[in-house]
Amino acid sequence: MVSKQPLLRRIVIAFVLMTFCVSGLFSLSIVAVVHFIEANLVSQELDEELLGVLQHDLANGLPPRLDSRTRFFASDIPRYAVPEQYAKAPEGYSESVDDTNAVYIFKRNINGQSYLLVQEQHEFEEREVALYRAVLAGFVFSVILAWVLGLWLARRIVAPVVRLAGQVRHRDQLHHLAPNIAPDYADDEVGHLAQAFDSTLGQLRKSLEREQLFTSDVSHELRTPLMVINSSCELLEVAPNLEPRQRVTLQRIKRATDEMGELVQTFLLLARSTNNWSIEGGTSTLGALAQEQGARWGEMIKAKGLHFEVVDQGADDTSYNLTLLRTVMSNLLRNALHYTEEGTVRLVLTADGFCVEDSGVGIPPEQHEKMFQPFVRGQQARGEGLGLGLSLVKRICAHEGWTVNVKSLATGGSEFRVILKAV
Repeated sequence: MVSKQPLLRRIVIAFVLMTFCVSGLFSLSIVAVVHFIEANLVSQELDEELLGVLQHDLANGLPPRLDSRTRFFASDIPRYAVPEQYAKAPEGYSESVDDTNAVYIFKRNINGQSYLLVQEQHEFEEREVALYRAVLAGFVFSVILAWVLGLWLARRIVAPVVRLAGQVRHRDQLHHLAPNIAPDYADDEVGHLAQAFDSTLGQLRKSLEREQLFTSDVSHELRTPLMVINSSCELLEVAPNLEPRQRVTLQRIKRATDEMGELVQTFLLLARSTNNWSIEGGTSTLGALAQEQGARWGEMIKAKGLHFEVVDQGADDTSYNLTLLRTVMSNLLRNALHYTEEGTVRLVLTADGFCVEDSGVGIPPEQHEKMFQPFVRGQQARGEGLGLGLSLVKRICAHEGWTVNVKSLATGGSEFRVILKAV
């Protein structure tokens, strides 16, 4: 699992953990060496003193010549009887430490008799405790120092990365004249990252340039033939010798031309990155647009044998982007027309938006979210579309801050609800 901790924190943690392990191992090594040296040196010293007492002092009838800290005991000499607390001491070197007494014990068994040297170690114990405290203090200090140094080093290490991130986030980097950022960095990992960003940014600039050229071409090249077709339809509409069938076909051509013009305008608004794109194309209230779309789609819905109504449940006078709101409402009404064979289609206006209700085939709950994905159509597809209408609705709502969702009605059919946010 990849850690989600900040890079600076991870560097500090790694630095502190490394110091903790190294200092801990070093401190434990000191303690182990002290114990090893203590056991071996004291054991050797007491062994030599005990042999001297047995071979020289006692053999010559002299008392043991020992310092004030060392005492001699023997199991076969009543004068030097072994105290009860030392009687069970093992042969060789051992220690006895309690709250009031701390001694070294060295014991030899010779011909079934026990001989002991007992040496006080209070002074050595005090020095040993002082040493252990110093080792512990050094360990704690090294960990704290590692944290401080790790934080300082981590900031210096991360500084180029933070600087690079700031340059990457800067909006002016997308400008065509913005210089490359790789020359500002050394030939290291951060420099390689900056080079990769320059390369990727160059490709992004080219893509944006192609998109800008495309939107410019669409704006000029597509609108011109659409205007020609629309003008020709208007001229043909006043021709006196058109047959009813020809006039119906002409109206279909004009309606398709208008829809194409609206789609071109919608795609241009979505493609542009200007700050005022949300108000380009004019504004309209929800009620006015509902009357327009009701008149436009109501006739086709009724021609299919369906009942159509526009219900106003308190729509306010807030203005919205005309082109985008028209595209959203038009696509939802078209969708209801295609997927409803009998019953009713309702356009309901509310205080926070609108909804389109139908009594059509409905959408299974598990497909509600999928219906807004590109090229996804219902199980009982209708019309000649490619499944992009609801995807376009979702995209427009996302850009405008609106919300669109679908739910199944208890009476059958579906309800598409759009919650609007004012310009």
